[in-house]
Amino acid sequence: MAEIIQRDGTWAFDGDTLRITPGLHRSVPLLRRTYGEISVPLVAVSGVALEAARGHGRLRLRLREGADPLLQATGGRLPDTADPYRLAVAADRTGAAEYVAEEIRRALLLDRVPKEPATAYLLSGPPVPVSVRTSDGTVSFDGTRIRIDWADTSERVKRATGPRIISMGDLVRVEWLPSTRHEDGSLRFVTRETVFSKLPPDKDPYALDLWGSARRDLLTALVAAAVTARLPHPSTRAAAGNGDPPARAPVPPPASDHHDVLLRRLRELGRLHRDGVLTDEEFARTKAVVLRGF
Repeated sequence: MAEIIQRDGTWAFDGDTLRITPGLHRSVPLLRRTYGEISVPLVAVSGVALEAARGHGRLRLRLREGADPLLQATGGRLPDTADPYRLAVAADRTGAAEYVAEEIRRALLLDRVPKEPATAYLLSGPPVPVSVRTSDGTVSFDGTRIRIDWADTSERVKRATGPRIISMGDLVRVEWLPSTRHEDGSLRFVTRETVFSKLPPDKDPYALDLWGSARRDLLTALVAAAVTARLPHPSTRAAAGNGDPPARAPVPPPASDHHDVLLRRLRELGRLHRDGVLTDEEFARTKAVVLRGF
C-alpha cells in the first residue's frame, strides 16, 4: 500500500485502485468535501505527476479521456483548487508523494493500461440522489429524473412555469459552465424539444442561472456529473456516426447497493452539518430530499 496523508486529503494506492479522500479542513473546497471519497480504478488512469509549486508540491492524476463523468460534464472548466484529482503536498512530504506517484506509474506499465480514450465510463460518478440549492433554484436528481424548484429570485417567466421535471428519456445532454468574476455560470438541461433553443440561462426554464455564491454554485457540477454518468457515453455517438454499432452504456448500480449509498450519503450530510458547511435548514431540506429519493 502506497499512501500519503495531507491536510488537503489522502491518496492510498493498493496496486489496483487509487482511493482519494478529501481533507476535512475548511481550506479544502466545498465541492471536493461534498463529493467525498473517490475510487479510481487503475484502468482509468493515463498518468500521474508531482509538480513543483512555491513552498510545496502538487500531485496531479491524469485520467483517460471519457473515463470519468465528472471530467466529461465539466469539460476542463473546474477551478484548479476544486479538482479532486489534485493533492497539495507539503514541502517535507514530497518524497512520500513521489513514491506514491512512482508506484502508480509502475502499475500502469505492468498492467499495460492503454492510453486511448475509454469507450465507457470507468468511474461511477457522484452518488444519487443529489440536490443542490443555487441562487436560481434547487436542482435535484434521483437517478431517473431531474427536478428544478425555482427560487423567489428567479425570473418571473421561470416561476410561472412551476417546478420543472425532466425525465432521462427526454434528455439529450447537459451543459455546465462555472461562474467567473466577469460572467454568470449556468447548468442547462438540453432536451429533444429544446435542442435548438437560444434562450439565455436566466430566461430558459430548462436552465439554472448561476450568479450567487460561486463556492456553492460549483456543487451543480456534481448534478451535471451524476446525470452525465447515466447518459449514453460519448463514444456511442462517435461510433454511430461512423456506422459502427454503439458501445454499451454503463450499467447502473444494482438495487442491493442502494442501502449502502443511502447510509454513506446520510453520513456525508451529517459531517457537513457538524462542520458548519450546511445550516440546520439546509441539512433538513437535503436530508428530506435524500430520503424521499429512496
